[in-house]
Amino acid sequence: HLHIEGALPWHLIHELDPQRFPEPPASWQDGYKFPDFAHFEEELLDMAGAWYTSPERYHQAAGLIFRQLQEEENVQYIETSFASGVIEFMNLDGKAVADAIKAAVPPGLTVRLFMGIHHDGYTARSEGFIEDCLHWEALDGVDLHGTETTPLEPWTSDFWKRARDAGKQTKAHAGEFAGADFVWRVVDELGVTRIQHGVRSIEDPRLVRHLVNVGAVLDFCPISNVKLDVVDRMQNHPMRDLFDAGIICTLSTDDPVSFGNSLTEEYVAIHNELGFTYSEMGEIAANGFRHSIDGGAAFSDEIETISALVQEFSKEG
Repeated sequence: HLHIEGALPWHLIHELDPQRFPEPPASWQDGYKFPDFAHFEEELLDMAGAWYTSPERYHQAAGLIFRQLQEEENVQYIETSFASGVIEFMNLDGKAVADAIKAAVPPGLTVRLFMGIHHDGYTARSEGFIEDCLHWEALDGVDLHGTETTPLEPWTSDFWKRARDAGKQTKAHAGEFAGADFVWRVVDELGVTRIQHGVRSIEDPRLVRHLVNVGAVLDFCPISNVKLDVVDRMQNHPMRDLFDAGIICTLSTDDPVSFGNSLTEEYVAIHNELGFTYSEMGEIAANGFRHSIDGGAAFSDEIETISALVQEFSKEG
């Protein structure tokens, strides 16, 4: 659960325009909360729009993002997305952007790429490349982005089905700013079992049982949830209860250029504030491989390494 635009390395825009971007945003500070989603989106798009003006810029940023995650945080598998809205607004070649991002993947790292489409993102200007994306070799899937309270339009469920028919994976952002009812909708209407966030699923015990029964995966970003005031404080994050209920969980960073967070900090937060043990954190890390597009068998060595590390840390603890 990583947005390419939201993972923009800060130094790129600082060096691009040091007067406009003299220092990291205030939202990097501990305890910061965005007033609402609109302020978050405005800040993020201001930064992203300054940099992502060409496929070449996507390639440069993606290469830095991938290498940093690989070298500094030992990340070996990434599912990331780029926004169709940016492609439309900046009048870019979407296929060239997808190709550029995939071409930036360093050796030893596996990256699966999604295009995020807003609820109202299928427009006269975007229809052509959105339809065409089902045939892009570099694109592995589509994801539903944007403000959850914006109504789902009639095109959505048909397109998500056609995407799967074309061999693409499908996801949806849900259960963040809208409640459990919207999670039900994306599961029932879009046919997805991979939910980005999904924290508000906790509001409906019947939904929680259903997500467990269908093997749904919730890709959590706790620091994002706290800074966007989806959750008032980390100690109250529903990830603990959802994990205990049997939900398959993964851990990610969402938009680190807006939150100033790292994947390591996400693990520290759930350990310190939610009481996740070494064993449970190992389970969450392994879930990222087990429920990857490639499947757990492709990452058996990585999963075994996690198991061995958990045993080692548990003995030391």
